[in-house]
Amino acid sequence: MMSNLTSTERARAMLITGAGVLIGLTMAAVGRNDPMGAHGWIVLLFCGVLFFIVGARLYDAEPVEDRSVSYYDDPTKVGILLALFWAVVAMGMGVWVASQLAWPDLRFDAAWSSFGRIRPVHTSGVIFGFGGNALIATSFHIMQRTSRARMPDQVSPWFVLLGFNLFCVVAASGYLIGITQSKEYAEPEWYADLWLVIVWVVYFVLYIRTLARRNEPHIYVANWYYLSFILVVAILHIVNNLAIPASFSGAKSYSAFSGVQDAMVQWWYGHNAVAFFLTTGFLGMLYYFLPKRAGRPIYSYRLSILSFWGIVFFYIWVGSHHLHYTALPQWVQTLGVTFSVMLLVPSWASAGNALMTLNGAWHKVRDDATLRFMMVAAVFYGLSTFEGSFMAIRPVNALSHYTDWTVGHVHSGAMGWVAMITFGSIYALTPVLWRRETMYSWKAVEWHFWLALSGTVIYVFAMWNSGITQGLMWRTYTESGTLRFSFVDTLIAMHPYYIARAFGGLLFFTGACICFWNVVMTIRRVPHHTPAIDYPTTSEAMEPAVPAAE
Repeated sequence: MMSNLTSTERARAMLITGAGVLIGLTMAAVGRNDPMGAHGWIVLLFCGVLFFIVGARLYDAEPVEDRSVSYYDDPTKVGILLALFWAVVAMGMGVWVASQLAWPDLRFDAAWSSFGRIRPVHTSGVIFGFGGNALIATSFHIMQRTSRARMPDQVSPWFVLLGFNLFCVVAASGYLIGITQSKEYAEPEWYADLWLVIVWVVYFVLYIRTLARRNEPHIYVANWYYLSFILVVAILHIVNNLAIPASFSGAKSYSAFSGVQDAMVQWWYGHNAVAFFLTTGFLGMLYYFLPKRAGRPIYSYRLSILSFWGIVFFYIWVGSHHLHYTALPQWVQTLGVTFSVMLLVPSWASAGNALMTLNGAWHKVRDDATLRFMMVAAVFYGLSTFEGSFMAIRPVNALSHYTDWTVGHVHSGAMGWVAMITFGSIYALTPVLWRRETMYSWKAVEWHFWLALSGTVIYVFAMWNSGITQGLMWRTYTESGTLRFSFVDTLIAMHPYYIARAFGGLLFFTGACICFWNVVMTIRRVPHHTPAIDYPTTSEAMEPAVPAAE
């Protein structure tokens, strides 16, 4: 991969990694009496390894390839492998977390292995490590193909991909040693947050630069969804993580907000992270790979655009439904409920659009496990969005909030929607990226599908039952007006469901391991295959990059 970089690009990469080494060394020096010092050594090691890798090939011959006649897929390839690596690590950690709830002794009486420390490793690893790498990798692939243009340079995509993974490593390691700002899905401290802002700005600029160079006059709708994901996530991240460091030589910082304002900003961020990280980006994935795999045009291209604007407008306002029955003003809570219910319309429009696209291709769904992943993802997206709108209604929320029902809802979206569309996209993309005729084992793909589906169903149904049981037990009173059940009573009632939860997670984790193995074996064992057409060209020179819109 280094051979594809020019000498100028290698020199630029050395400057960037060298700056990273100096930053890591500085953090290690000034934070030697603070946990931040440990992160300094991690940054130093990460950037130092990259510095020597680039330096070893600095004076290699210039690449002979004409960049104008090919797409740049090396970062996409690495991104897919990193996504699967994080999937195995984070989902394995999730099985451990779930098992701790059923068998608490599994924390082994160690501080670093407590539920409060390894749970964010699981959640951040799945959302950012697995999901984030998949989004970055697929966005690189999709924006080039739908624009019929190569990315404008070869350093920026590597900076985005590797810089993002450095953030993930710093975040995950920080949780284990106790570094957190105690904001769900936004736990990393101030210096990690600053680094992610830099990476994300480069990502946005790279995307815009690629679209500006396009040979296709139309900007395909998948790019709309990816751009909203990049832009809005940046805004959410910056606002929610506004903080004042206690010291520039330490990890601790204090939020710029306090009280109910801090809670509101956190859930404005938290729910819109679901909207623009876990929804719009993956809808971009769906709108590209599902029509391509099915060989059918999108049922309604206009509907996909209307759905986009509906999601963008409605989702922004729904975060307050996490704060019912709190000090948040009643009108703000009601606003969250209203927009949560309205959000059902554009969400179901996208889910229905995806399923209607499969009309005339249901025989492919039956025979093709990859397409089946995408179909099931669309179904779970529709179910999860309906459930979310329903749970936002104040009387329903009174029963569901703080219970495992919420956990089941989150995982129906994360496992059934996000992971399913990602795995389907990876199976569709792997042979294309590595120029292979097919996957190494289609039987393994089938096994993965049924393991993932059964694991998701077991997990979600266990948490639904657990959550509703919890909610009902917590609100059951005796004739004298006292609570009928103690907290311990609820824990005893939850135990069978927690065992089922761990088992469902284990099935899903096993499927992810099979996927990783299958992708690696496809790269290593399947014969090379040269596609007929897979290069930048003008829109007049060939068929559309995706099945034609209406």
